[in-house]
Amino acid sequence: MRQHTLRKAVSLEGVGLHSGKTVRVTLSPGPADSGIVFRVGDDGEPIPAAPESVVDSHYATTIGKNGARVQTIEHLMAAAAGLGIDNLEVRVDGSELPAADGSAKPFVQLMLTAGRTPQGARQRPIRIPHAIGAGSSGRWIQIVPADTFRISYTLDNEHPAIGTQVLSWTPTEESFITDYAPARTYGFLKDLGFLRKSGRALGGSLDNTIVIGKSATLNGLRYRDEFVRHKVLDLLGDLALLGRRIGGHVIARNAGHALNFELVVAVQRALGLDRRAAARAVAAPVAAEPAEALARTPGLAVS
Repeated sequence: MRQHTLRKAVSLEGVGLHSGKTVRVTLSPGPADSGIVFRVGDDGEPIPAAPESVVDSHYATTIGKNGARVQTIEHLMAAAAGLGIDNLEVRVDGSELPAADGSAKPFVQLMLTAGRTPQGARQRPIRIPHAIGAGSSGRWIQIVPADTFRISYTLDNEHPAIGTQVLSWTPTEESFITDYAPARTYGFLKDLGFLRKSGRALGGSLDNTIVIGKSATLNGLRYRDEFVRHKVLDLLGDLALLGRRIGGHVIARNAGHALNFELVVAVQRALGLDRRAAARAVAAPVAAEPAEALARTPGLAVS
């Protein structure tokens, strides 16, 4: 199969989930074999969306180079992966992508508006030769050989609004657009103070996050099991850091961005694909990560 990129440039403006600042992102066609490349501002250095560029994977996936950073790239990366976009130039006028509605749906709509076009270069899928994993006990992730790409995910949480949610999915473009791209990020109201004191969740609101109160959500759900669907969405976006399609079955239990990134680095090493940052990657803690918990703030402007 051939690689694909966008037909034309498109832009989206909104508030960053963690920074709280208004930011504009512009997606433009990228040359064959270039992958997804970010730039901060018009003259910023290229920052490849690749494992060696990852500088933080705690509450979101952040890439950077020479002091420039782009935070919360996972939803855009998932949209590109779900739509089969291999090459893309992403210019960000700020340090974080817009939260939009907290899902990948706005990025999907943006890319579909731009249209897609095939390129001369062919895709080079990654085949998993043996089981590769990360984590332990109740939080782990692994990928095993399989003819097609598949994700099986178990999310356990004692909160009555979540409980145990299980999904197994063989991605198709149609199912991605309908069943996974609209799944939103979520967080606990009780964590709001801690997050904001640490400089996070400053742009969070009921418009871009499922907020979980003491016994129920403060806003409605798009799916009964939207929480695990969003975990699968994040995982798809983080796996896209490998820059190539994957043939393998990913099985995860209560993983998050940190474990997703550990798996990406482990796959690089196992297949001899790793470069300097794969060798220096530091595993983030596997303790339960407080999700983004919010109160209402101003909405978003999209263009």
